[in-house]
Amino acid sequence: MSEPRNPASKSSVLANPDEARHIGLIVLGSILGGLVLGLLLVLVVFAGAREPVITGSALISLACGMLTLFALSGRRTDQPQQWALTPAVGLAVVGIPLIALMPSDHVLGLLGWVWPPLLAIMIGWSLRGARRSLHNWSRRALLYPAFVALGLVAIGGAFETVAEATTTNSPSAGRTYLVDGHRLFLDCVGSGSPTAVLFNGLGERTPSWAWVQPAVARETRVCTFDRAAQGWSGKAPERQDGHQLAADLHRLLSAAHVPGPYVLAGHSVGGTYALVYAMDFPKETAGVALIDSASPDQFDLPAYPGFYSMWRGVSALLPSVARAGGARLTSGLSFGGLPADARRAARAFSSSPRELRADRDEFAELPTVFDQAKALTTLGRKPLFVLTADLGQQTGWFALQNKLATLSSNSLHQRTNGATHAALLEDQSTSTATSRAIEDVVQAVRSGAAIAR
Repeated sequence: MSEPRNPASKSSVLANPDEARHIGLIVLGSILGGLVLGLLLVLVVFAGAREPVITGSALISLACGMLTLFALSGRRTDQPQQWALTPAVGLAVVGIPLIALMPSDHVLGLLGWVWPPLLAIMIGWSLRGARRSLHNWSRRALLYPAFVALGLVAIGGAFETVAEATTTNSPSAGRTYLVDGHRLFLDCVGSGSPTAVLFNGLGERTPSWAWVQPAVARETRVCTFDRAAQGWSGKAPERQDGHQLAADLHRLLSAAHVPGPYVLAGHSVGGTYALVYAMDFPKETAGVALIDSASPDQFDLPAYPGFYSMWRGVSALLPSVARAGGARLTSGLSFGGLPADARRAARAFSSSPRELRADRDEFAELPTVFDQAKALTTLGRKPLFVLTADLGQQTGWFALQNKLATLSSNSLHQRTNGATHAALLEDQSTSTATSRAIEDVVQAVRSGAAIAR
């Protein structure tokens, strides 16, 4: 007669239900603990930090969650998850050097060929270990969804790396010039004087002016450019404030043999950069057009300090998200009003880890740029056109726009009815107001008369 089977030997879950409940809570606590730690590190402790710090913090948080699972399951349950130690060590070994060494964007790009397959191997190891040693509802309800999420990150990272290596985003016109050891992109069209120079807003590149530039080119010569580390320009030698960016542009226009004087036209934050340039190079500045421009007094707005603090933390996350392919999922929602070629180029920039890293760096520098622009108290009688969008503005915006108009005794302030901030560049019909504002300043400079509409 054969020995009767012992059903309790099939699983420790049947042998000790209390221990099974404990392991489920430990899995839940480990995942939540790692998640909370990660949020604290990237949104509080290292809020606004550079990409390697954000990515390294996320990896260390994952490592801590895995280490917690390994330690507590071995001490408090009869289902030790020894497999969790290997990914915990591996994640920490990668995360800590990222924070300590601060690799460049180029190095991070090269690592994109390495980390997705390594992450996939780690997920496979963890799946195998959990399947063998975890006999509890938490395996399917908690660990498997977490592994699926990490798997999507690995797939997204591999796709992003291949896309960056195989997709071209070349300018249809313009070229780069060597300026003080780095290369800056400039595109000039049209003829006549004074030359209009267009300053990009935050997150904008030269394609953002696709409606405005050719329209103004019918009136005079007009140039767009990308600041260092942005768009088709080369990387910046160091962090740049408003004065450094003005010096860059001054040398760029000289290298390209674009003589002054210039009409400076800036959209959003680009308006503040235009004011700094006008202050640093007054003899080269013939007039200014501020297109729904940021103000040097931006932090006086009731909601802006809170927005700045929040967005500085969020903007620091975006390069890491883009490195895993996340930005490509949303890039198709932006710049929809631009012409097709410009729209493709602008979307390619908006999904690039390099460009989002540049946006994060620039956003961190804005308080300094605003303070520098405050030193400009007057443009004298130089023509000044302040064009303001009337939709979606925060409290106090129109008062600051009125204050900008007082910078010159020869100014005109106009609201564009039914226009949003972005539409002044991106919408074909609304952008005509921007083109006309720049043209009005050009005409006032040529005639020497008061600017009028």
